[in-house]
Amino acid sequence: MQSSDPQHFFETDAEQATRKRRAAKAGNKYGNPIILKSKILAAVPDPRSPASSLLVAESAGAVRLVNVDDPEDTRTAYRGPTAPVCCVAVGGPNSGTLFAGSWDMAVWSWDLASKTPGRKYIGHSDFVKAVVCITVGGKDLLISGGADKKMIVWDIASGARLHTLKDDMVNMMSIQDLVIDHASSSQDEVSLISASSDPHIRRWKIRLDGWEQAAECSPDAPGSDRRTILEHETTVYKLVLDHDSDEVDLWTSSGDGTVKCLSRIKDFACDDSFHHGGHVRAVAVTDQWVITAGRDEDIKFWGRSSGKLHCSLVGHYDEITELVLLRGSNGLCQRVCSVSIDGTVRTWPLDKAGLDSAVKDQEKPVEEEKKAEVSGEGLLSAEEEAELAALMDDDDDE
Repeated sequence: MQSSDPQHFFETDAEQATRKRRAAKAGNKYGNPIILKSKILAAVPDPRSPASSLLVAESAGAVRLVNVDDPEDTRTAYRGPTAPVCCVAVGGPNSGTLFAGSWDMAVWSWDLASKTPGRKYIGHSDFVKAVVCITVGGKDLLISGGADKKMIVWDIASGARLHTLKDDMVNMMSIQDLVIDHASSSQDEVSLISASSDPHIRRWKIRLDGWEQAAECSPDAPGSDRRTILEHETTVYKLVLDHDSDEVDLWTSSGDGTVKCLSRIKDFACDDSFHHGGHVRAVAVTDQWVITAGRDEDIKFWGRSSGKLHCSLVGHYDEITELVLLRGSNGLCQRVCSVSIDGTVRTWPLDKAGLDSAVKDQEKPVEEEKKAEVSGEGLLSAEEEAELAALMDDDDDE
């Protein structure tokens, strides 16, 4: 008989301690968890209901619609892949198509409203790890990035492969994230920014008839160009363009433990840095907060203007893979959602009073445990004390 129980296999002391810690932490209700049956590898807001709904990529091979205000309603799923889905995007005509990149090296698509399967885009030779949608010259395009170190530009309607982007001069590794820089784009030429498992961030110019890698002005050597943006020491996991600010700065999270603000007016040189620690998988930015999360399972809220840590919230018991801002009809951020390999979707406030209340709720169990220790509650019972005393007497006799 086969088993997937980790206790049936060899584990190091550290692995055993991690498993026990996570098991003890799994039952907490912080962030009003919605529990799914598989790991969550990515998420985006549902454009039809951006204030309350997410489309999440599951390791079980589906994209699932999750309404954070209705935890029981997780039945809507877009199925097809038999391998994990690791990235999602919405675009195409009238933003009505859902795209998902999978471990099976394909990009799947569905009609968002009817769930009807659409075209399948096949061309990568390894996992598809990032997808974005754009419109260039009146055509709806899809860009996919893979572990094969390539980015492919597709005509959504025909499925034709238009371009394959890669950097042959500076060694580029597995693609981790893609984002469209609308501030530097035009109707006929779109600016794409890519992040990968190497520390280099690259910019690309894409047209219907071709593409080129954009060079950057060097902030260290005025008048010279640099081929890539190099501000991190290792893997860059996430790229976020802050469209709520006039400068539209680029925010990045990295395996070097930091989140950085790369200033557009300084040619994307680092303007601010936040040290979260560990591998930082996700970052979200509002007018008040810089929110960071990753492998250490904690969600940290930093004052955007002060740069100081306001609070750190617990809840997840495995690596956090994405942070998604939920926006109201006025476009303002109302809440932030976190998703994790632990299979839960959790929702957190953005107002200071709400965050302070969440911190107090998380401090209560610790305070109660300390009170129990002081009062003697939770220590040895009378029977256990007698048994311990007898054992100690036996040791003395020996």
